Parts: sequence; C-alpha cells; structure tokens
Amino acid sequence: MHKDEVRRAIESFWSTREAQRAMLEDEGKSGGAARANGHMGGIERIVVQEFLNADIPAECIKTGQPYLPGYFRVRKQWDLAVVLGDILVAAIEFKSQVGSVGKNINNRFEEALGTAADTHAAQTKNQPYGEVPPWLGYVFVLQETAETEQKNRSTKALFPTDPEFKGMSYNERYQEMVKRFIGENIYQAGWFVTTKVTDEGIVYNEPLATATAEAFAVQIRGRVEFVKAVMKARAD
Repeated sequence: MHKDEVRRAIESFWSTREAQRAMLEDEGKSGGAARANGHMGGIERIVVQEFLNADIPAECIKTGQPYLPGYFRVRKQWDLAVVLGDILVAAIEFKSQVGSVGKNINNRFEEALGTAADTHAAQTKNQPYGEVPPWLGYVFVLQETAETEQKNRSTKALFPTDPEFKGMSYNERYQEMVKRFIGENIYQAGWFVTTKVTDEGIVYNEPLATATAEAFAVQIRGRVEFVKAVMKARAD
C-alpha cells in the first residue's frame, strides 16, 4: 500500500463520516455517526486491492459482511472474507473508535477477542476450514483526542493487574491490544492507525511497527503465496 493511497483512505474515512453524520436526522447525536456505515470503505478498498494485486480473482473476495462459522455461536459476520477454492485465504475486521473511548474501549477489546477466539475454536473443534487454518486480520482506526492521550488511566482491580499497563493512555492500551493480538497469534496480522483533524488538515500515524499498512500488505502477499503453494501441491 502506497502512502498516498493510505492518506486518501484516511481522508475518505473523515469525509464519509462527516457526510453521513450530516444526513442523519439527529446530526450524529446519540451515537448516530457511529451507527452509520461506510466510513471504513476507503480503507477496505485498498486492502481489497492488495488481494487483487496478488492475483486473487475479484469473485473470491467477499464483502458485505459475509458469515463464517463459529464454535460458541453458529456463525459470525466478518467485514471481509477471501476464499480461494476450499481455502479461507483471509478474514478481516475493520473497526474504528471516534470519541467516547472510555465508554467503549472494553467493548472493542471483548468484541475483537471474542470474534477471533470463536473462529479459531471452530477450527480446532470442527475443522470447517480443513487442513489450512484460518488467517485473521484486524484493522483499527482510532481518533486521537485529549481523552485518548491522557496518561495514567486507572489500573485498579480486586487482584493485581499486569504492570505493563501502568501509566498507559487509552491510545497506548489499544496499541498494546493489537500488539498482543499479533504476538499471541490471536490475529495473524494487524493494521493500527491513529488520526485527527487539525487546523492544518487531516493527519494520521502508524505507531506500531508490526501493524503498519506496509507490514499488513506484506503479510497479505505472504498468505496468498502460501495458499497458492498448497493448491499447487494438491494439483501435482
């Protein structure tokens, strides 16, 4: 993914979100803008293009929240699935958080973890994906605000918490979440973006070296090559 493509996708994120909010009767009140769909469309499109660039046929790329099997629940909608033959090349979630971080951060953690854990459990217990385990990707866009950047958020609990979280802001907690998802192989690849609108315009940052657009694109290409190698070996 070229930096110009990423920048245009982030600009589309903001412009689409604002357009949707303006069309809502309550002008985004009561979470209206968050309920609107489509603001992650530009980001999804450049990810789709990576699969097309890797010679995955367009008909194999399933958008529109396709269902995949679960174990603890019968099925779950994903934002994007790529299926080549009988192999799940990739399943990817595209999520964002704009405002109200304190109220929603735990929901985002639980949703992301539950979705991946359920998919991997389905494979372990029932093997719906056959001999090739699922490859899961997680894309997250976070708006930078005074709330997300405030340090020393409380870590108190009834029992000792992980000292790694001490002193972290919400932004840093999100980064740690994605870093641990990748490190623990909960998600096999990730892309984490922070962004804000300033007087000078829209800016964005990719603070995690393991979850940049470039790293995500490289991992997509590697996954596609692996699947193609499996299919070639079957055919030989």
